[in-house]
Amino acid sequence: MDLTDVTPSAEQQLALKRMRALDETALRSIFTEARTANGFLDAPVTREQLLCAVELAQLGPTSANTQPVRYVFVTSAEGKERLRPALSPGNLDKTMKAPATAIVAADLQFYENIPRLFPTRPEMANNFKGDDKAEFTRSFARDNALLEMGYFILALRAIGLDCGAMGGFDKPKVDAEFFADGRLRTLYLVNIGYADDSKTFPRLPRLAPDEIATFA
Repeated sequence: MDLTDVTPSAEQQLALKRMRALDETALRSIFTEARTANGFLDAPVTREQLLCAVELAQLGPTSANTQPVRYVFVTSAEGKERLRPALSPGNLDKTMKAPATAIVAADLQFYENIPRLFPTRPEMANNFKGDDKAEFTRSFARDNALLEMGYFILALRAIGLDCGAMGGFDKPKVDAEFFADGRLRTLYLVNIGYADDSKTFPRLPRLAPDEIATFA
């Protein structure tokens, strides 16, 4: 008998799962000491780092594994100039100086990939086709892409980078400049690099767990 085919007992599975808990160092990197970056050190971020964060984030779950998020990494001076007109004054300087800025967008035609991403139910793509389903499809794409952006932020932190997500910009201008065909819709910008801690604001108060969580 091939022992690799033996399913672990419930007790063995539970023991293995409990061992997955992150240590204090990892928790500090991802949560307790991680901060929103408000300025960056003059240090590059590589294409490999950015793609590593994307790959990690893609392992997070989405509804029916649809994965509608799309990223454009703006790293060149020319790309930053294309982005400049859409930025609010408060976000302009830090965005222009950030080593990389991710345009996080939702693909409104994500359902074309369902036969590949959910091969046991390829017919699910039909749930999103047609003018009568356009609003549902946009909402579905946005909700799941925002969920994926959360995974992406944590992935960036997990590989040692800092980031700052921003909603203060002109989304239609970004769409017109980068997504003229209308297939993608901009959701957020995320500046990425190594934070200059001298520009980081003090952490603002958080609601206590018992203020936001109940049990039923």
